[in-house]
Amino acid sequence: MKLRTKFILFVVILHLVTLVLTYFIFQQNKILFIASEVLIILSMVIAAGLYRQLIKPLQLLLQGAEAIRARDFNVKFVYTGKYEMDELIKVYNQMIDELRTERTKQEQQHFFLEKLIHTSPTGILILDYDNHIQEINPKALKLLNLEENEVTRKSLDETVHPVLQEIKMLTSGESKTITFNGVNTYKLQKSHFIDRGFARHFIMIEELTAEILAAEKKAYGKVIRMMAHEVNNTIGPVNSILQSALSAKNIWADAVTGQLKNAIRVAHERNNNLNIFMRNFADVVRLPDPVKKNINLQSIVQSVITLMQNKAGEKQIEFEYDLQDGPFYIYADQQQMEQVLINIVKNAIEAIEEKGTIRICLEPSLKQLTVTDSGKGIPENTATQLFSPFFSTKKDGQGIGLTLVKEILINHGCEFSLQTIRAGETVFTIRF
Repeated sequence: MKLRTKFILFVVILHLVTLVLTYFIFQQNKILFIASEVLIILSMVIAAGLYRQLIKPLQLLLQGAEAIRARDFNVKFVYTGKYEMDELIKVYNQMIDELRTERTKQEQQHFFLEKLIHTSPTGILILDYDNHIQEINPKALKLLNLEENEVTRKSLDETVHPVLQEIKMLTSGESKTITFNGVNTYKLQKSHFIDRGFARHFIMIEELTAEILAAEKKAYGKVIRMMAHEVNNTIGPVNSILQSALSAKNIWADAVTGQLKNAIRVAHERNNNLNIFMRNFADVVRLPDPVKKNINLQSIVQSVITLMQNKAGEKQIEFEYDLQDGPFYIYADQQQMEQVLINIVKNAIEAIEEKGTIRICLEPSLKQLTVTDSGKGIPENTATQLFSPFFSTKKDGQGIGLTLVKEILINHGCEFSLQTIRAGETVFTIRF
């Protein structure tokens, strides 16, 4: 029962009882009876006035509570001229002003935070209370090469992306550096914030690829230049002496010195091979800036296939290709792109022991080129090191080929990856 109803019942019952009592008490004296009736009527009028004065503040409070419940902080009351009522209105109006100011401030902060997350150069994932991905910013989608609908509202346990799997293993406050696809290096950091009394986690994904590659190149470039300098300074004079000795015919007149001549000739050839060996390393450091122009990628692919056909034929490897009918132009350095494709196809041939296929697919709509081989695949323990300088899985490999490929593709602004999808299917992907 409402307070208003209780008050009305109380006043009505009280006056009815008083009216009955006065009837029995003063029924013999009409003057006193009439006077008492007048007093009762006056009391009822006063009670009605008090009712209006007491109930009106309650009605205002109810209206104010309803406005607050509806989050309408623009409702304010006008002063009535009555002290108690005006004090109540004053407190309510002050509270509404503060709530409106606070809501405006929170909306501005929320808008700023949303804008900051959306435009952040760091990838950000925000989880809900059940560790489902509630929000993911554009940078994170780009780094992970995902679409928003592929991950939003999904649990980390439901995702198969390797980076998200690494995130799942992190605890709050922990950070970790991982290499994805053997190329991209990310720093993952997990933390949490309190939302309505409960902890919610968020993850920041920072791409370190460019910084690491720059530091890496600076380090190995310095080593290569120093090695090339020392080798050239030594081999140049030694080769000059050996060449002079080989040119002196009177020294090699008899059979004994003839054997020595052959030994010196072998030493001279080894020195030349060492020069070529060092030159290959130096080419990585001295790689010139690409001279870009519009080139037909389809014709480059066809020329590379023609060039590598004989080498593939020695191992009974067949080429399959899916190319469009017309030309597909890209803005790149032709010689460098040819070198990239030659290295990729050469590695694919070497990955196949005997008999197999190499499939080259050009997808103009995606601006993507894939080279797929049926070789033995990439071991898990070496997948993250493929593009590292001087790393090679071959017995006599120098570890230069993929380093050169990486350097050229990065200079062209291309995205690329090398991974074994399944047994007998290793794919090198380039996105122009």
